[in-house]
Amino acid sequence: MYNYKYHCIRSYLSKMLFLCLHTLVAKINPMVINKWRLLFFIFLIPAITKAQDPQFSQFYSNPLYLNPAFAGAAQLTRVGANYRNQWPSLDANFISYSAWGDHFFDEKNSGIGLYVGRDQATVSGLNSTTVAAQYAYQLSLSELYTMRAGFQAGYTLRSVDFSKFIFGDQINPDGTIDPTGETFDTGAVNNFFDLGAGVLLYSERAWLGFSAFHLNQPNQSLIGEASPLPRKYSAHIGYKFYFSEGTIGEGLFSRPQERSIAPTAQYKFQGKFDQLDLGVYITYEPIIFGLWYRGLPLKSVDGIGNNEAIVFLVGLSKKTKKEILNIGYSFDLTLSNLGAQSGGAHEFSISYAWFTGDPRKPPKNVRMIPCPNF
Repeated sequence: MYNYKYHCIRSYLSKMLFLCLHTLVAKINPMVINKWRLLFFIFLIPAITKAQDPQFSQFYSNPLYLNPAFAGAAQLTRVGANYRNQWPSLDANFISYSAWGDHFFDEKNSGIGLYVGRDQATVSGLNSTTVAAQYAYQLSLSELYTMRAGFQAGYTLRSVDFSKFIFGDQINPDGTIDPTGETFDTGAVNNFFDLGAGVLLYSERAWLGFSAFHLNQPNQSLIGEASPLPRKYSAHIGYKFYFSEGTIGEGLFSRPQERSIAPTAQYKFQGKFDQLDLGVYITYEPIIFGLWYRGLPLKSVDGIGNNEAIVFLVGLSKKTKKEILNIGYSFDLTLSNLGAQSGGAHEFSISYAWFTGDPRKPPKNVRMIPCPNF
């Protein structure tokens, strides 16, 4: 999914996009600023707002954002948090946060989840906050395969601070900025309900999932005429190859050590944008390494090549029968024309899962096959 990030703003909100472009251009070549002034007025024509959802490089470390069918999939009680800072070296950077938790009800074969996310476009004061509740049902198809189906109902609050906009006639040829003579309200707010769903099929080694969000295509416009939020679809797949187990600890404290390699992929699209994430996890417990490519090299968007980033990941994982702790850090090395001066993207994730059921019997993730991507 091509990433200027997810906001193509029209009408008043187009001024935010122009400021982002102006910031990028000014860092590369101040002499071409005037060329962007023409594009600015082109963006002013329609009074609509269009946007795309934020993305996370560590999408399997943000499972409830990826697919509501993952709610309770660890078959334990679980909490997690994620943080992403994209283009930190530029004034036009984007920051995304999320916090989530889920729980598996053993006797009901059901999982519930709660997701809270916030996305900030720092240069414009364009903010989105989402709260979503999820439910998933787990069905054993056989001794080898398990299926889960999930549903999500969410509420989003979106706002913008017009005082941070810069109009085209404020920018001088030398790059200096004059005060604006425009008068307008200090901001605009919109809120809407949102629906999503997903399915997940997995075995001891493989998993395949599909999710769809914004099924009701809510109106996301902050000003002007209605602008339906495009549906977002994601297909994700992976397979884990296990090698000979090692041992961690000694004596009574020893436990098996996971050694595996897991190639995975995700394809997603929203509106006219689509994106492929293709990579691999290498686990030598407690260390995890990851390497990813993001983009679609054979496809361009509006004449711009879709080679976005190479993602490097390192993490720590500790697993026992009743606890799972995962910590990860990833860096996106930008391949697009923004280059190294953008600062790429930094992303952190942490999750902790534990058993809260009947202590007289083992947890269900031991008695049944858990999804192998945890």
